Amino acid sequence: MLRINGTALLIAAIIATLGALAFPVWSYADRSGTGQANVAAGTVNTQWGPLTAADRDLIVRVRLAGLWELPAGQQAIERAPSQAIKEAGDHLIVGHTDLDKRVRIVAAQLGVALPNQPNEQQQGWLQEMNAATGAEYEYKFVNLLRAAHGKIFPAIGTVRNTTRNTLVRQLASDTNQTVLDHITILEKTGRVDFDAIANDAVSGTTASPTGPSAPVPGQVAPSAPAAEATGDIGTTSRPSPGAPGTVNTNRPDPVDSAGVVQ
Repeated sequence: MLRINGTALLIAAIIATLGALAFPVWSYADRSGTGQANVAAGTVNTQWGPLTAADRDLIVRVRLAGLWELPAGQQAIERAPSQAIKEAGDHLIVGHTDLDKRVRIVAAQLGVALPNQPNEQQQGWLQEMNAATGAEYEYKFVNLLRAAHGKIFPAIGTVRNTTRNTLVRQLASDTNQTVLDHITILEKTGRVDFDAIANDAVSGTTASPTGPSAPVPGQVAPSAPAAEATGDIGTTSRPSPGAPGTVNTNRPDPVDSAGVVQ
């Protein structure tokens, strides 16, 4: 009798232990506040795939970018303090006219409401440029726009990497090309304050150096061997077209199934 009771107790203890181990896994996976729960909470299904809150945020941010950057580009052409600024303004107008068409089509297909005016911060940037003249205007135009493009750049990459919605994925790809083109043309003016951008990016962070150590003055670093395929490998693709310092933004028109563009 004692042997039976002892065995029963042992089995009960094992079951209790397994239950204790399993419960936290089950409860944590479904508990509100976890990564998966947060994603699911704001996600709706569409015929092009799930549409998350991050997807919708990018759509709205693309629209907002055009609402202030297009008039900023027009202002640059009208004031034209230099040919470099005028060229940057031209790229802003062309890029955001095209991108705005694409984001309006995507938003209509996915049922996402879009803003019709820049946000308060963007209106403030336009006012700053309006009030500036000469060299100060050039500095503000280039650096306000360069900083804004630099901040949305990683957000585009994150959505492009994680979205399961085919329309959002294509919009992210198109936006990436446009933003990179604008970053490139703004840097071409020679007026970008890279120190200010770097300082703004690291403000509030704690230094934690990684990677190779700093180079020693006068010491020659060893050359690195070429990274290349071995054996008899035939390839047909080529690097993206475009001269150095340029970005190829040619792409086909989007499918306007909602009839946004008349």
